[in-house]
Amino acid sequence: MTAAANGLRVLVVEDEFLICDMIADALTEQGFEVHAVANAKAALRHLASGLPCDALFTDINLPGGVDGIDLADLARELRPGLPVVYTSGAAKKTEVEQVPNSSFIAKPYDPETVCKVVRAFAVLYAQGKQAQPSAQLSARNSSSQWM
Repeated sequence: MTAAANGLRVLVVEDEFLICDMIADALTEQGFEVHAVANAKAALRHLASGLPCDALFTDINLPGGVDGIDLADLARELRPGLPVVYTSGAAKKTEVEQVPNSSFIAKPYDPETVCKVVRAFAVLYAQGKQAQPSAQLSARNSSSQWM
């Protein structure tokens, strides 16, 4: 397993309850403080509240008219430089117009991979730095499995 995240805060946006619960549990077990929501509107409320957030992990296909791609753009307006890790079972990385300092992990994914990638981005963001391409490569080179 990955090293403990030591209280780094991640906002998880996933409308599929079981998937959301699984990844929130995996992140929590790794030491993250997790705030999980089911849609972009709730995510934006959380970000606008001023509560701390070190990374955004979002599904691309979300209900309510704002998808994960638009959410990332809006989140960056509220929190410039916020790391974003996208996920989708339908879209492919090449189909996603990603914001800078982001990564894409295809579903089905290995929760340990998500934890590693989110941690790499969140640590750098919490330190006021941007992720380097090597952090992004870890998501692309890892195997995708369902837990």
